[in-house]
Amino acid sequence: MTLSGPPRLTSLELCAGAGGLTLGLHEAGFHPVALLDTKPDACATLRRNRPDWTVLEQDIRDFLPSDHPDLFTEETPVDLLAAGLPRLPSAASTMKKDSDEERYLLKATIWLAQAALPRAVLVENIPGLALADAYAPTRQWVEENLREVGYRASWGVLNAADFGIPQQRPHGFLVALRDPDFRCFSWPEPSGPATQSVGTVLYESMARNGWPGATAWARRADQPAPTIVGGSDRRGGPDLGPTGSKRAWERLGVNGGGIGDDVPDASAPADLLPKLTVPQVARLQGFPSDWVLAGRKTSSYRQIGNACPPPVAAAVGRALAAALRPSEDPTPATLAP
Repeated sequence: MTLSGPPRLTSLELCAGAGGLTLGLHEAGFHPVALLDTKPDACATLRRNRPDWTVLEQDIRDFLPSDHPDLFTEETPVDLLAAGLPRLPSAASTMKKDSDEERYLLKATIWLAQAALPRAVLVENIPGLALADAYAPTRQWVEENLREVGYRASWGVLNAADFGIPQQRPHGFLVALRDPDFRCFSWPEPSGPATQSVGTVLYESMARNGWPGATAWARRADQPAPTIVGGSDRRGGPDLGPTGSKRAWERLGVNGGGIGDDVPDASAPADLLPKLTVPQVARLQGFPSDWVLAGRKTSSYRQIGNACPPPVAAAVGRALAAALRPSEDPTPATLAP
């Protein structure tokens, strides 16, 4: 996609995954100078869909911009450091030892921001990171370390359903900028079309192979999806979440116990509870229909399930771009809470 208008902004993106955050930020005017991820399939997905992007299969803890003088120079500092980090555990389990890796990656992101000094920092993760009392010490540590190098921080939670995604999916965000840019930033207001139901969005694909139950299924699936859970590499194969989530999916006529290889065909019973396919999950996450995923089913599903929906990332990206280009808008945005 060719962007017109003012000079493009640049981004360095960490834990890029399948590219959900990157796609949204790119739509908002940020060109990725480099994208990092440790997973070979995620890197292959990015390279396959955007061969002109620089994708580095590298741990962010081992990354220094000074090691890549062809990409980063003192004369052209990156505008945005963005990170879609592996999900921290829920607030109820924040003290568990198996969250050490996720916590350390958050710290590594802040340390990298201190070294690279981008104009803005964006971190996407669970809502609890932004709101939960259990994460207050973590937020304090982040704010203190960013303040040392001149940043002011704002925390926010955005629901994907407010930005045209057919899914109840809250995301937690950290945004950090220096003044006067910080004073020009405000969190995006809900935008996009009214939230559609799972049946409306997926009817055409569910009927593609002639399944006789597709129309009745679409009527039953008359609500937005519950939060799609990508899962962790530390647990088994792909499914649509814990027991409570599976029950919510069942009420919509979906078997949440796994991910299907294909949609039902003409021989399938009309009262079947179908499993969603990876392309259908990608549709519910707001990915482009032509976005190709690398890897087997479990890897592909996790790349999509753990992603930030591109329309949500685009909304945050536009808010950041407006703050970094205040001269283009004569009316400064209100200060974020």
